[in-house]
Amino acid sequence: MIRFALRCDEGHGFESWFRDNAAFADQASAGLVTCPHCGSARVEKSIMAPHVARSDKDRPALPALPAAAPAGGDGVAMTMLDPADMALRALLRQFRRHVEAHADNVGSRFAEEAVLMHHGEIEQRPIYGSASVEDARMLIEEGIDVMPLPLAPDDRN
Repeated sequence: MIRFALRCDEGHGFESWFRDNAAFADQASAGLVTCPHCGSARVEKSIMAPHVARSDKDRPALPALPAAAPAGGDGVAMTMLDPADMALRALLRQFRRHVEAHADNVGSRFAEEAVLMHHGEIEQRPIYGSASVEDARMLIEEGIDVMPLPLAPDDRN
């Protein structure tokens, strides 16, 4: 796995992990890499310093970070996300849970099942699953309404 520093066309910086450079290129060209701040799919790699493992044992230990203060008490719990981002992520999770609870997961048979339903060969029902970019384009060209089922960025970890 490799972590890339990324930047969207609106100038927002963020990081994400990919199997390799080709995986990033494939996902980015398919519009699957989106900015967590604005949702833009126009994302490019930024300049970043590579992390190189060191073998020397003589480097000084880093100072320990103070423990996070629990909510309530004397300290204030902190988050790096603003309330609007947290609300959006909660909404995405709620939407995904609703789809998963009320639709059939047909897995990799999604495109095939959608076409059969569209042509009246099987009964209409809500479904979700996975489809390649080519399959998704074919479904749209057939006039079949499809949309990606979003994940909140922290659900990928």
